[in-house]
Amino acid sequence: MDKVALIRSMSTTQGAHAQGRYYMRTGYTKRSNIVHPSAGSWASQLANKHGGELPPFVTVNCSSSHPGAGFMEARHAPLPLGNANSGLQNSKRHKMSEDEFDHQLALRKQLDAEFDARYFKSQKNVRDYSEAFDAAVRLMKSKDLEAFDLSKESKEAHLLYGSQTFSKGVLLARRLVERGVRFIEVEFGGFDWHVDNFNQMEDKIPVLDRALSALLKDLELKGLLDSTLVVVGTEFGRTPEVKSNAGRNHYPKAFSCLMAGGGVVGGQPFGSTDENGAQVTTEKTTAEDFNATIAYAMGLPHDKIVSSPSKRPFRMGGVDGKPITKLFG
Repeated sequence: MDKVALIRSMSTTQGAHAQGRYYMRTGYTKRSNIVHPSAGSWASQLANKHGGELPPFVTVNCSSSHPGAGFMEARHAPLPLGNANSGLQNSKRHKMSEDEFDHQLALRKQLDAEFDARYFKSQKNVRDYSEAFDAAVRLMKSKDLEAFDLSKESKEAHLLYGSQTFSKGVLLARRLVERGVRFIEVEFGGFDWHVDNFNQMEDKIPVLDRALSALLKDLELKGLLDSTLVVVGTEFGRTPEVKSNAGRNHYPKAFSCLMAGGGVVGGQPFGSTDENGAQVTTEKTTAEDFNATIAYAMGLPHDKIVSSPSKRPFRMGGVDGKPITKLFG
């Protein structure tokens, strides 16, 4: 905890799962007529540069409901991994030599040439497909592909992080950080305890605690913590009062998240609630502020306008998000 800043004054209006996750990931409330980009895609767009063949944004264990790049171009979309232990699936040539593979790629370009000449510039879906295809081919041929192979890690590293699916995802995130991937999101679900809250907590919380502690220690030993922002976020909080069946319901009015590394001054709380944890009393922090703070830590302009295809203006910090500069030295 000496490396962690605990934000105790998070507060939103979104108390349903899908809406809460969407709001925290994008800084915008969910709408039926648009999909907003998530923070990782904003990071890819605003950084406007990336070295190597690895994608700038990777998600691990995230569901298909993740907003991804939203209205942005496909090159800003995350590479999704379902399970870190399985590595990057379907990333090797199947029963053909490299020359045969290159011949197939050249043939594909010939077949697509007339179609691309007519539609590539004017149709986003055509560009998205072509760019995703080309990026996949570059990654297949890259030596950086071994970043996804956890068998390259020592037994000591595996022991440090833990054996659970989430733990392996966090270990993979560290490998990707080492190779310059700009944004990695690892999801750890299963905290919706409407009954038997405390017994279930004993199974889940130690997994998070171990993996997070291992990541912070590992990054520090490798000299990467100062340049890597580590964030633990959530969709919303839980009711301060406990029900008779030892459960807690959804509660977006007051909850906590944390940040570490990336210039964050550790060992400090930010904001406060009343004695029951029911109402934010100081430094109320919104999902927009949360995303703006991530941008600030990454050296990105949180207030830069990016237009959707319909020419509507959007920002990484939402409509009026402001970074929590007090967290930083």
